[in-house]
Amino acid sequence: MTLEEQKQIAIDYYVNLMRIKASETGENKELDYQIRVARVKLSTFGLDVSELEP
Repeated sequence: MTLEEQKQIAIDYYVNLMRIKASETGENKELDYQIRVARVKLSTFGLDVSELEP
């Protein structure tokens, strides 16, 4: 798997988490944690996640 493919998978995962977060009506600590982890992973690729946030 190439670096570009890894980046795309990480972006897709983060976007899916954000979709879930948008539909949540209550607090979900596990989801919040997974979002934080995904942000860290994306930042290690040098990607700015602020553009992906609603």
